[in-house]
Amino acid sequence: MESVARGGTRWKRFAVVMVPSVAATAAIGVALSQGALAASFSVSGQQFKVTAKELDGTGFVQYGAMDSGKSGNHPVAVVGLEEATITNLCQSVVVPVPVFGDVSMTLKAGGKGSPKVEAKKLYIDADDLKANATFNKVDIGVSVDRTTKGPGPAANDKYVPDSFAQQAESVNFTDVKQRAWATTAGTFKLSGLAMSVKKGKHECY
Repeated sequence: MESVARGGTRWKRFAVVMVPSVAATAAIGVALSQGALAASFSVSGQQFKVTAKELDGTGFVQYGAMDSGKSGNHPVAVVGLEEATITNLCQSVVVPVPVFGDVSMTLKAGGKGSPKVEAKKLYIDADDLKANATFNKVDIGVSVDRTTKGPGPAANDKYVPDSFAQQAESVNFTDVKQRAWATTAGTFKLSGLAMSVKKGKHECY
């Protein structure tokens, strides 16, 4: 990896940045199995997919954590943002219904002719994310408990204390594709919201 410039860093694929955070979740799995951490965040048994043409954010932090539910424990890379604006947001989830088959629910917002989607204190728990990314004043390898540029770890997140994290004053992502277990936000303003429910698989990507 090239040396990190304080003024800004660009990677063609955000997955490159996720590798250390995802690897750090192995220790979380061991801690859970040994009872050192209690898994209190309950997620559904279905993942969902999200795409966006562009995301601009301020106050960025990323760290490894564990989401849990009846479907088991799921290692994730958590992205936290103090504030974010999103263009052309699409979110889809496919639910298998006995006898009837797959049913897809799709939400779209912030498209052409509508204001951008706005979010504050946004957290995304993802296990797969690809994008073109630009980071401004990035710090890689900071302790998750010592981050100062982003919102810090979410209150209910389960992570290994003092584990790997990274932070930046601001970020810009384009052509975002992600698979996630959970998204939370203090406020989430969805302008031009449109929802559809269809039989079969109709995902954002």
